[in-house]
Amino acid sequence: MVSLTAEPIFHYGSITITNTLLDAVFVDLVLFALIIVTSLTFKLIPTFFQNIIELVIQTFYDLTEQIAGERTKKIFPFFMSFFIFILIANWSELIPGFSSFGIKHGKEVVPLFRSLTSDLNATLALAIISAVATHIMSISTLGIKEYVSRYISKNPINLFVGMLEIIGEFTKIVSLSFRLFGNVFAGGVVLGIISGISALFVPIPFFLLEIIVGLVQALIFAMLTMVFMSILTTPHNAEAHVKERHVSRR
Repeated sequence: MVSLTAEPIFHYGSITITNTLLDAVFVDLVLFALIIVTSLTFKLIPTFFQNIIELVIQTFYDLTEQIAGERTKKIFPFFMSFFIFILIANWSELIPGFSSFGIKHGKEVVPLFRSLTSDLNATLALAIISAVATHIMSISTLGIKEYVSRYISKNPINLFVGMLEIIGEFTKIVSLSFRLFGNVFAGGVVLGIISGISALFVPIPFFLLEIIVGLVQALIFAMLTMVFMSILTTPHNAEAHVKERHVSRR
């Protein structure tokens, strides 16, 4: 039986340490390891590994530049950070044996690790970070007056549109968090059921499917964040042209 909420592993005072929190620590350690390895192995004459890394980064940078234009240098670090972090979190549960370790909690055996993004608290936190970073970037880029004018106006029609935009900002958070959580959690449930039926060969197609789903969901979250940042850092009177450009590129 797969629990909808993260299972507690132990308590540190009043703080509950869950298996998804332990996975977050694991993801952070992987990221630190990648940073150290890449910083030590990058050379003037690139190796095969360095060429692959540079190709991926350049591809994502070009993609960001097509949408964000001159604001690429501000937006790209958020775009790439969200993508890499969520991708590793999505794939962490697919590591063979990763979910096999467990501890006895009451009458049940609780897995020691569980994908961070299968916890709605975690995906909601990521969505809130995305939204807050977007609005801070908007204020720093446009100025407080231009930022406020997006939502508040003396014109009744523009004021109504502004109220709709405020509601839209909350729906973005809900949409980002539930989309990521739903896909990752459902994938974990399917893999658990299939693995319970047969541990050999049968789960392989579903395992490969979850690799693709993990990649796609990380890309969707990161790209939506990038698009939201691009739109909210665009002056309000030029925003319509940006939206038209996004639609024409689809």
